[in-house]
Amino acid sequence: MKKQLFYLLFVLFIFNGVSDSLNAQTLIESFYGRWSLYLPGGAGWLEVHAEKNYTDASLLWYGGSVVPVDNIYMDGDNLIVTQISREVRERNNDGDPVRTHVMTDMYTFELKGEGSELNGVAISVKRDGSGVNRTKFTGKKIPELPPVPDLTKIIYDKPVELFNGKNLSAWELLEKDRVNGFEAANGILVNNPVQKEGEPHINYGNLRTKKEFEDFNLKLQVNVPSGSNSGIYLRGIYEIQVSDSYGQPLDPHNMGAVYSRIAPSVAAEKPAGEWQDFDITLYKRHVTVILNGVKIIDNQPLLGVTGGAISADELSPGPIYLQGDHGTIMYRDIVLTPIIE
Repeated sequence: MKKQLFYLLFVLFIFNGVSDSLNAQTLIESFYGRWSLYLPGGAGWLEVHAEKNYTDASLLWYGGSVVPVDNIYMDGDNLIVTQISREVRERNNDGDPVRTHVMTDMYTFELKGEGSELNGVAISVKRDGSGVNRTKFTGKKIPELPPVPDLTKIIYDKPVELFNGKNLSAWELLEKDRVNGFEAANGILVNNPVQKEGEPHINYGNLRTKKEFEDFNLKLQVNVPSGSNSGIYLRGIYEIQVSDSYGQPLDPHNMGAVYSRIAPSVAAEKPAGEWQDFDITLYKRHVTVILNGVKIIDNQPLLGVTGGAISADELSPGPIYLQGDHGTIMYRDIVLTPIIE
């Protein structure tokens, strides 16, 4: 009798262990998918997915690039994500990026899911070791991508001239507390974020259109001085990289890339200082980029926002915005044609 009772208890122990394991697996699988993260003053993105026989994830936290997480696991009902390293861009006295490196900032994200929504808190260690910072945020599961659209069936509305060559009447500063480095000069939209030697660093702002748009085709010309950098944000959330990357290997941070997400399929940029043509189509969460007459991104899906997005919402209209806090840049002939259907 004692032996039978022992076997019964042993079987129950094994069953409970298997049951707990299955419950934990079911819980973590409920987080699978792509999530928009609504952060205080910004936006982020998280993707949780199965990778062979384990769970993995990628994260975008405010700015920088999409990066793989260091650890992901369940603690009771909470999904725990840890990220120890993040990308940091150093700038010179003129505010221009001079190099990108990784700093060891420690983040722990505690996420509790409720269907298609989640609540989270990010805990980061203060660099002086005096304690931690806590940032509360929310998230929403991103709807599945629509099928690849047929671009030959697009119906366009009338073109909209976003820059009249005379003034910034169609534009406004994105950050009201920053300095505007943009001006209209000789038919060109010029950004010149100058820093004065020996004086405090000036924080220059980004420029956005007053109007907001859904799907569209955007044509413009841009001139990138040597070593300079900027970005064109579609709907305020997807950055098309603008940089002096002539002669560099293909990379998702090069001219015409969807920053850190989609690399150009071919290098089509011109040397620094030359005018270059962009022809960009955003339609049903897919993007096509033609640079200098060469198609470098062909109707590719957009899996989420990029660093610097002003919102995590991928389904609402948004502005065109131009980065103004990086380097000197020139734009002209900016014309947007809305898509009706």
